[in-house]
Amino acid sequence: MTDAAALPGRPRGEVVSGRATPRAVNVLAPNASAMTLDGTNTWILAEPGSGLAVVVDPGPLDEGHLRNVVATAERAGQRVALTLLTHGHPDHAEGAARFAELTGTNVRALDPALRLGDEGLAAGDVVTVGGLELRVVPTPGHTADSLSFHLPADRAVLTGDTVLGRGTTVVAHPDGRLGDYLDTLRRLRSLTVDDGVHTVLPGHGPVLEDAQGAVEYYLAHRAHRLAQVETAVEDGHRTPAEVVAHVYADVDRSLWPAAELSVRAQLEYLQEHGII
Repeated sequence: MTDAAALPGRPRGEVVSGRATPRAVNVLAPNASAMTLDGTNTWILAEPGSGLAVVVDPGPLDEGHLRNVVATAERAGQRVALTLLTHGHPDHAEGAARFAELTGTNVRALDPALRLGDEGLAAGDVVTVGGLELRVVPTPGHTADSLSFHLPADRAVLTGDTVLGRGTTVVAHPDGRLGDYLDTLRRLRSLTVDDGVHTVLPGHGPVLEDAQGAVEYYLAHRAHRLAQVETAVEDGHRTPAEVVAHVYADVDRSLWPAAELSVRAQLEYLQEHGII
């Protein structure tokens, strides 16, 4: 068995509901799958001693899970005052409208179609609730509307699907674009170097203790995959399906449809840069 400390990003271990940092508590949604790993991590964030909390990504439309999130906050003496979304994929956002009903909160997101209330989210925004400070970081690439949230007091960043606690993420073409995603990874690397971020609180998978190591691994992985795709095309594999079968031959076939999205994004990137 591989020591978790030796893996990219130093994953903390098993994914469990509970406290991850002084200001962040995870409530794991019961939607485990090949794509969602152990399930969606719904994050409850609150300043120590505060009676107000922020919830990031309520998760799927699962009544039991949504009520469990509310109950978890209440057991800590907190009232959910705001709901935020990292992006619009159903495993993160489908339950947001119902969660807003349960909590009486607004929902803030980059995509206006996902918002409930007048306020959205944009690059550079600072969200403050009950003394808690969250900084909005634009992180497009997985999807066009992907955001991360920098929690400076815990030297942590909530990454949604942009950086996972295990494995790597999909560039969900055509909404997701590889060029954007590479820029995003460099932006996150700057957070680790310039702002002291060392913890990743991902949308799926375990907490990562080495944020910089995780981002560097993602950058290296993307460069390696891009080179593989370029070589596959040079060898005569022209369609996305052919490239997937060649490059991802060692990957579970159930994941090939998702891999094809990334391959389409990689092919588009190579074409845009005149490489193929």
